[in-house]
Amino acid sequence: MKDDVFGLPVTLATVEGLSAWNATQLGFLAHAASTPGDLAKVLEAEPHFALGHAVKGMFFLLLARAELTATAREALAEARKGAAAVSVSERERLYITALERWLDSSPSGAVDAMETVLAATPEDALAMKLSHAIRFTLGDASGMRASVERVLPAYGADHAARGYLLGCHAFTLEETGAYEQAEIAGRQALWTAPNDAWGLHAVAHVYDMTGRSQSGLKWLEGREAAWAHCNNFRYHVWWHKALMHLDQGDIDQVLALYDEQIRADKTDDYRDISNGASLLMRLELEGVDVGDRWEEMAEISAKRTQDGCLIFADLHYLMALMRGGEAGDSAAMLARIARDAKLGEGEIAARMSAPGFDAAAGLAAFSEARFEVAFAHMERARDTLQLAGGSHAQRDVFERITIDAGLRAGYIDAVERLLCQRQIRRAGSEDAYTASRRDLIAAARGGSGARTMPAQ
Repeated sequence: MKDDVFGLPVTLATVEGLSAWNATQLGFLAHAASTPGDLAKVLEAEPHFALGHAVKGMFFLLLARAELTATAREALAEARKGAAAVSVSERERLYITALERWLDSSPSGAVDAMETVLAATPEDALAMKLSHAIRFTLGDASGMRASVERVLPAYGADHAARGYLLGCHAFTLEETGAYEQAEIAGRQALWTAPNDAWGLHAVAHVYDMTGRSQSGLKWLEGREAAWAHCNNFRYHVWWHKALMHLDQGDIDQVLALYDEQIRADKTDDYRDISNGASLLMRLELEGVDVGDRWEEMAEISAKRTQDGCLIFADLHYLMALMRGGEAGDSAAMLARIARDAKLGEGEIAARMSAPGFDAAAGLAAFSEARFEVAFAHMERARDTLQLAGGSHAQRDVFERITIDAGLRAGYIDAVERLLCQRQIRRAGSEDAYTASRRDLIAAARGGSGARTMPAQ
């Protein structure tokens, strides 16, 4: 039994195992590309390390890929075997419980297990980050914030994860609309932990949500080292920079970032597909010809039509298929989402139902230029869209599609209401998208006037 970098006892016997475990934990907090390799070193040195196997299983589940469920179950079996071979603490057993619950289609049950860990050992930064990450996929912004704020007092200046906790706090503040506090916390996070890409990106979110794209570009420029070490999360930070250039109207720069950073590596991680698909859709909504860029993502997405692990992922796969894929593949995904929605059992199926079904149907109708139908479906999906997971910035592509569908259908009054709601959520700021759509509304009012929506 040894103490880890956070001062918590772990059932590790070797110096090599402990060193690699500390690197694994700090790497996970920093979104480091080295994290899987470090965890592999732990389990090679200490094959009966139950906590390591449980965390490995949860790492796989965070990837939201159906074929990795079996791998996560193998990790659970190894964790149970390790717990039977070596006496483990209640804290370590709770990690195994978290994996069990998640595999039993209850990610919120996994969160509950992590919160039980934190109630007893709030300084457990690994549990803090896992709770944060799972809640993020569930769209639980208020829960993320409450969780971080409960443990804040335990992270003094000497805690190895203080900077990373501040980065998580910054993100939760931004997602719950406390933009000024979020910017302060994010800057403090980066001062404390210079490789805290999550905190850096939380500040980028603040600039996006408050319509200060030029200031956002200044924030990111010169700080590339803060995300250069990252796994595929680095593509997401480049995505944020592209959004800022889009708001500035720098289309050539947006396309260059897309080609040279965001999709330079043709990865199949759903988070990378969501970066690419949502950016191309934003560009097309502005009338930009994106060429054949959809095709490579559509080819990848065609292999995920039956996945169904996460509705956020499915909607972006579908977006790519609608824009650059075969009709049969998009139809297969639509049918599968509809089938999963009817199951109605479990957290994942519930999200396939709402917002999944209406959002998917709305995307399909929009792609087919059936704008009245698209608007009706997308507006219904808005009420529960947060449950799809992701951030406000990520989900904004669906808001833009909804607004543009309404404009093309002629529902000017309804669109103006949505623009007002969007602006209120963005601290009253008017970004380039809002300004351009208000111009379109003004032009329409000078013409034939607004249409009245039919009764739903």
